[in-house]
Amino acid sequence: MTAELARAGGVIGAAGLAVVIAAPGRFQRLAGLAAWALGSAFLAIYLAPKGHTALLAAAAVLGLALAAGVAALFRRWPWLLALSALACVPARIHVTVGSTEANLLVPLYGVVAAASLLLAWDLLRGSEKRRRSGPELGVATWPLAAFVAWSGLSLLWTDDLRQGSIDLLFFYLPFGLLVVALARLPWRRFWVLALLTELVAMALVFAAVGVYQYETRDIFWNPKLLVANVYAPFYRVNSVFWDPSIYGRFLVVAILACLVVVLFGRDRRVLVGATAAIAASWAGLLFSFSQSSFAALIAGVVLAALFAWRRRGLALAGVAAAVLIVGALAVPNVRHDLFGNGSGLNSASGGRGTLVRKGIRIAVHHPVAGVGIGGFKRAYADLTHLKGKEPKAAASHDTPVTVAAETGVPGLLLFGWLLFAGFSLAFRRFAPDLPGLAAFTFGLVFLAIAVHSLFYNAFFEDPTVWGVLGLAAVAAREPKAPLAVPSSGRAGSARGPVCTDPSTRWGSLRDRFLARRGDERAQPAQLDRQVEPEREQDQRVDGAQGERARERDVERLPERG
Repeated sequence: MTAELARAGGVIGAAGLAVVIAAPGRFQRLAGLAAWALGSAFLAIYLAPKGHTALLAAAAVLGLALAAGVAALFRRWPWLLALSALACVPARIHVTVGSTEANLLVPLYGVVAAASLLLAWDLLRGSEKRRRSGPELGVATWPLAAFVAWSGLSLLWTDDLRQGSIDLLFFYLPFGLLVVALARLPWRRFWVLALLTELVAMALVFAAVGVYQYETRDIFWNPKLLVANVYAPFYRVNSVFWDPSIYGRFLVVAILACLVVVLFGRDRRVLVGATAAIAASWAGLLFSFSQSSFAALIAGVVLAALFAWRRRGLALAGVAAAVLIVGALAVPNVRHDLFGNGSGLNSASGGRGTLVRKGIRIAVHHPVAGVGIGGFKRAYADLTHLKGKEPKAAASHDTPVTVAAETGVPGLLLFGWLLFAGFSLAFRRFAPDLPGLAAFTFGLVFLAIAVHSLFYNAFFEDPTVWGVLGLAAVAAREPKAPLAVPSSGRAGSARGPVCTDPSTRWGSLRDRFLARRGDERAQPAQLDRQVEPEREQDQRVDGAQGERARERDVERLPERG
């Protein structure tokens, strides 16, 4: 009975979220929000440990009360939502209920609950403003809504109902609502800079903790990492995160944000501070020894260089790639894996090559609908004849392969559409103003995590992905600065930045036309002033010639006797 309840909850919740994302009317969105809450409740009932109903109900009531208070703060200061979400990204709380243990983003789920209450209040009151250009997420609206709906529908045929329910309840449904709430924020320069400051400050603290862990050989939270470091040729740290790769990915996000400041900033003091932050974050990143994080950083740096320096950036990318290859080959373990008795790239990548090949086989065997959300591990174990209820060797490490295996060709196409829409939303707003640079930064982060997910399957499980997608929509809505109107005279040749925003392009062209007409009207008087001295000189010359001619005529008259 509870299994069927979970399958229904997954479909209802995902469909409701899709309506919240894409529907234009507030009553439709209210119905979608109600379906989202109902589906989440069904999934929670299925996943809740048995025999602790009273405890869980009391926790739910207390959580809703706290969420209502936080929602009041978000209504007073909307951008506290973004600041709170960023602060809660690394906060995983170890929760034990009966025999069930899990590390959950409990504070972030509280933030999402508060955002959902605030959204419901705004919809009920009808206080949301009529949107001029459709839903808040722009070009990413329909691909995101379609992907979420299809993923929720795949819970009906998943091979692992429990894991699929976990993916929906703890990642897709809460983070999907978070992206809508963030996309509804109004653009505020002060709060965007405050968000950047918070990100850099967190990265510096986490990097310092990571360096401390490396020096003292003291690992927090994760006993499995302690055991792995005993047998590894290097010592990995995780700072305040559970996994070193997640820690490294957070530092990559901060480094890319500071890099945009360095490349496009003008204040010397800010440039020096951003450079120092990059150096400190890099030191912390180094001790994570996360290959996927370094790959994500390289992708982000190369793209930033291309936007900043064009062709010179392409040359710099080639040099960086060459240095990376030489540096990798300088490591004895890498040379052994590639050219020695190792297993080539599969060994150098920690066995990910085998996982990718087997995952592709699963996708080929289930091309229409896949094995269902959360079903990759079970399908991989059946394919490779692995034993055990939770075979660790079957864990996926590649998001595109996982999406193809779990949701089939339709899911893979929707995922590609979502990636394209996310990049378009962020990068097409690129301009040397703060909204343009903010959108560009969000696009770089989106790209970096997408590259990271090629080696570490945590794209949709990372709230940062959803967050930057919503914030990119906020920045993309800001119009670009209007085209500078040329003044009359010689200054008329000076031109301002080209404006490509449709809302201001007509006004700029009209202003240029009126200015040109004004210049043409003023031109005859200016020409008269220029030729006036020449005209007076010609009149003086003509007068002198007339006097001489009259004198000759007088001389020719006959004298009278």
